[in-house]
Amino acid sequence: MGQLTDAVLAGDRRALAQAITLVESTRPDHRATAAELLDGVLPRTGSAVRVGISGPPGVGKSTFIEALGSYLTGAGHQVAVLAVDPSSSRTGGSILGDKTRMETLARNPQAYIRPSPAGGELGGVARRTREAMLLCEAAGFDVVVVETVGVGQSELAVADLVDLFVLLASPSGGDDLQGIKRGIMELADLVVVTKADGELANSARHAAADLQRAIHLLRPKYEGLSTETLLVSSPAGIGIAEVWGAVIKAHAHLVESGQLDAVRAEQARAWMWDEVRAGLADRFRTDPRVTPALDALEAAVRAGEIAPTAAAQELLDRFTS
Repeated sequence: MGQLTDAVLAGDRRALAQAITLVESTRPDHRATAAELLDGVLPRTGSAVRVGISGPPGVGKSTFIEALGSYLTGAGHQVAVLAVDPSSSRTGGSILGDKTRMETLARNPQAYIRPSPAGGELGGVARRTREAMLLCEAAGFDVVVVETVGVGQSELAVADLVDLFVLLASPSGGDDLQGIKRGIMELADLVVVTKADGELANSARHAAADLQRAIHLLRPKYEGLSTETLLVSSPAGIGIAEVWGAVIKAHAHLVESGQLDAVRAEQARAWMWDEVRAGLADRFRTDPRVTPALDALEAAVRAGEIAPTAAAQELLDRFTS
């Protein structure tokens, strides 16, 4: 483990991939080893700009991230992209196609793309995205981008991972605005309207104006920081520099005002309780006092023979007896 820790800290890409695979493992023995690894790299984390990116399907998240990543690496940054792909609720399978969609960035030696399955996580981010983000920071990446699977109420979890949340919107005006949940809008630090070129340029400007008016009706997320709405054409690279300038300006404000430290401290606390809840659920399902009755009670609930509340209480009583 010491060798793996040293290799990650030295920026070894193969070691980083191995370390992320380790923290994503659900095996109990791997979880203990992963905790040791994270403790070893923790002092070298925290210096990166952490950016979450979400938006409706088809808005061009991968194209935007590739354009942003190419711009940042050209400016001397080391960029890690943690791209979470949707997982099938029936099979658990995932396409993991982000390296294909970000072909140019995937070949860039200054960038690292790690696709991970969402695994049914409601937050639109993989359960171990937090750990992967810390490992990327420890390996020397100074910008970490987390791409979520889509937009909706369940995407709110990304705000517990990153410093700034960028919401992408397409130039479809009111229709797109109606599809964006208020909860997501309240969390957005920056709204970016994509495809703002050619025949869609006017539509993009109108959409940006509509979104900006909607944002003005919401309470600001951070003190002294208002949400901007910007236009980009990712394939042409138009507006990408302005987006990054807005991100850096907002991040600097959070640092100087002390709000970033407070936000990250609260994220760490929330992370701890997420782990407690997940760990309890895992132990509950495998507890020998619970498992003998689990299948029978599930069948009884399905058949309508017992109320779900009563079944849950019986299982909890077994677990705590």
